[in-house]
Formats: sequence, structure tokens, C-alpha cells
Amino acid sequence: RQLAAAMRDKQVVISALSFHFNPMVAHVAQQVGASYFDLTEDIKTTESVREIAKRSQPGQIFMPQCGLAPGFISIVANHLAGKFDQLDSVRMRVGALPQFPTDALKYNLTWSTDGLINEYCNPCDAIHEERRIEVLPLEGLEHFSLDGVRYEAFNTSGGLGTLCEALDGKVRELNYKTVRYQGHCDLVRFLVNDLRLSEKRDVLKKILEDAVPVTFQDVVITFCTVTGTRKGQLVQMSDARKVYSREFAGESWSAIQITTAAGICAVIDMHAAGQLPDRGFVRQEQVCFEQFIDSRFGKYYQSKLS
Repeated sequence: RQLAAAMRDKQVVISALSFHFNPMVAHVAQQVGASYFDLTEDIKTTESVREIAKRSQPGQIFMPQCGLAPGFISIVANHLAGKFDQLDSVRMRVGALPQFPTDALKYNLTWSTDGLINEYCNPCDAIHEERRIEVLPLEGLEHFSLDGVRYEAFNTSGGLGTLCEALDGKVRELNYKTVRYQGHCDLVRFLVNDLRLSEKRDVLKKILEDAVPVTFQDVVITFCTVTGTRKGQLVQMSDARKVYSREFAGESWSAIQITTAAGICAVIDMHAAGQLPDRGFVRQEQVCFEQFIDSRFGKYYQSKLS
């Protein structure tokens, strides 16, 4: 009742709570007629929101996954995919990393620990050889260089959002991996798999929060590569960006704070301007990239690498 009272007469509700609470918030938003937006990467939570959206009222939308990944990376990937006559592969890589790593993990906490553990422990959606499948987290390890720095990437859960559904039957390979500095994956595998802390997530959360410092001096990396045919020729197109922490009005903002806030604020602006579907469940890939990136909030993603 208190939540409903707080939401009543509001046009938009934003849930930045832990994913556990989002279905409750979405349910109350539906009852009071407010459009709903959240930042979750949790797959089951998104499915719950999708069910609630079936009862939406005219002008009311439900749009989860509005942050960085899923969120911005889904918008970029779908934008690039639309440039091809026929798709072959879509590869999405995203990471929020410390600018100055000092520990063996080469990592600092920059966002929700619950969300991080979800990514490392839950099954991951993918498309392989034109078939939708689930792959194991922390597998599929690969290495690459970007802007002169060496990174690794590996399977994590949730980053694809609803893109598997949108591109089902249209692409041979689709996958999402989290970017880290080299050596991180092996240590996380030791914690999650060898010590079986995936079965004791509360213990893993305490270990991470007690031992791994938070940092606001971070960098967000997005790297999306799409291959396919255009005019009969096999072509590859990539979009790579780095966003750094910075100050706003005398306050330090981390890169993950900036990119997450920019993502959700941009799509809310687009909703208010009538640039999104006007009822029901809305997917990130329904967002026009050009309208997003040219908006007052999308501009914070404009640090594209040449």
C-alpha cells in the first residue's frame, strides 16, 4: 500500500533496486497505471516483468534491462545488425573495469554484488549454429586487444537481454561475454566452481564485499562486432567505446554509474517524446540507435574508438 501511494499519479516508475524486488515494483506500477523501467540483468526477473506487461493499460509500457548490458549494448548490436543483408555472427563484449587494478583479480567492485554473482553463476543465453542454446558461465574464454590493452572475455549471464529472441532464425552465432583484465577468469572459476561458492552465494558475496574494494575510478568498455553479407560480400563491422569516470557538479561519478544512468534516462526521454512503442513490453532492440546516441543523455556514450 505504501508503494502504491508513492507511485500514484506518477507517469514513470524507475526501479534501481536489487533484482529481487523488481517484479513487486512492476506489479504495483501496473496497478497505478505508471510506465515501468528497470536496470536488471536477471533473466527470470525480466520474464516476470514481461508477464505483468500483458496487463498494461493504454500508454503504459514496461521496459526492463535499461542499463549498460543489457541495455546500450543491445541497442548498438541491433543497429549494426540492421546494416546487413544477411547476418552471420553478432558478438557483444562489455566490461566495467578499474583504471588502476592492484589485486590478483585485477578487479574492483563497481556495481551490484548480487548482479555480479548472478552473471558469474547463472546459465547464459546464446545462439550457436542457428540454434538457441544455454552455455555455461565462465566458459568460452578468449583474448583480444583494444586500444593497445590486452583483455580477456568469457561467458556471463544476462547481457544479451532479449536479443536472442529478436535475432532467432536470423543469425548463425550470437553471444555475449564480459570483459576483464587477463587472469581474472581463472581466479573466479576457482571461487565459483572449485570452492563451489556458486552454491553458497551469500558466502561469496561476503567474501567479495569484505576483500574487494569499491572504486569510482573505472572505465567501461563496449565492443560489438557483427559479420554478414552486404551486396554479396562478406563484411565485418565493429563498434568500440570507452567511457571513463568523471566529475559532475563537484561529485565523482564512476563510469558504470554514468553509463547506467545515461542508458535509462535516455529511453525514458524517448518514451516521453513518443519515440517508443506506446503499450506493453518494450525490448532494448526496439530503440532507434540514432535517436538514443544523439539525445542529451546518449551523448555520454559518444567516446567511440577510431
